[in-house]
Amino acid sequence: MSILGTNILSEPIWRRVFSAWHDDLANWARLHVPRILVILIVAGVLTRLLGLLTRKLQDFSRRNALPSGIRATQLRTLASIIQSVGGFVIFFFALLQILDDVGIDVKPFLASAGIVGLAVGFGAQTLVKDVINGFFIIIDNIYDLGDLVKIAGVQGTVEQMSLRMTVLRDDTGAVHSVPNSEIKIVSNMTRDWAQVALHVSVDYSESSDRVIELLKEVVSGLRDDPEFGKDIVGEPEVPGIERVSGSEVDYLVIVKAGPGSQHAVRRELRKRIKASLEKNGIKAGAPNRMYVMEAPPASR
Repeated sequence: MSILGTNILSEPIWRRVFSAWHDDLANWARLHVPRILVILIVAGVLTRLLGLLTRKLQDFSRRNALPSGIRATQLRTLASIIQSVGGFVIFFFALLQILDDVGIDVKPFLASAGIVGLAVGFGAQTLVKDVINGFFIIIDNIYDLGDLVKIAGVQGTVEQMSLRMTVLRDDTGAVHSVPNSEIKIVSNMTRDWAQVALHVSVDYSESSDRVIELLKEVVSGLRDDPEFGKDIVGEPEVPGIERVSGSEVDYLVIVKAGPGSQHAVRRELRKRIKASLEKNGIKAGAPNRMYVMEAPPASR
């Protein structure tokens, strides 16, 4: 024993320390390295799945069926944001797990991060709501650039869209910037088609059958017109008499036009109806009264 003790004492101290470190490192590697490898593999798989999802979104943005190039750009931007945020979240949680295995106490770090995150969350909760709502507006394709919509009590044409706000321009030219978090109900007046509904007022003594026949000829000619026919959706309708009041009778004309073209179709329809009634000697419903008046859209 004395000889063995003498050999141990005579061994250099650095060798004894290195041997102890080697044993500790071997034990740590045996216990923790497999878990760290599993964490890295899972993080890699999640990153690949996230990349696959964002690539699918980018491929969808390149489809010709999308209504505008701006929306395609928005979808690609959205895919980039999802990939960046998702990658950060995956990396953050993987790092926390690895630090715990390394022996670094992450509880103080999480407590500090929680306090900071809580403060930032209270200050930016409206911004977060704007972004989340904007995300679903873009994904669900609720409205697009150029659409006439009513949101948050404001009606106008959509000029700009982002994850944070929607910019509208109303009939007076005023520009309204609406935060997406304020959008609860959306009324889209130009999705797929817009309805043009006109009342045509003529004298009570005029033949109803004759007036209806002339109106049908006008809407048929408008539908077959090379310039305006492409803007008309479906078959124009002349339902007949809408209202009888005193010495005048109102006839209803309904035409469905493509988004944004309803104003030009309405003006041309008024012009043709007026010309047809004058040409065929049909008297107006009252003196000094216009032949054609715009009415609220009929119920669908």
